[in-house]
Amino acid sequence: QVQLVESGGGLVQPGGSLRLSCAASGIMVGTVHTNWFRQAPGKEREFVARILNGGSGTDYADSVKGRFIISRDYAKNTVYLQMNSLKPEDTAIYYCNVFFRGNMHWGRGTQVTVAS
Repeated sequence: QVQLVESGGGLVQPGGSLRLSCAASGIMVGTVHTNWFRQAPGKEREFVARILNGGSGTDYADSVKGRFIISRDYAKNTVYLQMNSLKPEDTAIYYCNVFFRGNMHWGRGTQVTVAS
């Protein structure tokens, strides 16, 4: 059974940084593409970043490019999202997600609030 658990969210001032973690069980993160999405109040869930299976290929939404970095730790079976130069518009619940054996799997999310 695939389980994804996000952590690392919190309250941070504009310009600050946070590192989110997505710990996986029931699947090896190196074997699937792993995505981060976010959903702000009153808005649809949107794509943030992706790390491809196998190698280290990555992809980012234009809104976070140059500020966020997605990475993977094979030993800890965890995918990270390093978020720098945070802006109030980054406030959202952040979710990680994988598509595995025909099913989309989501974690429960972690809240990120950027405010002074």
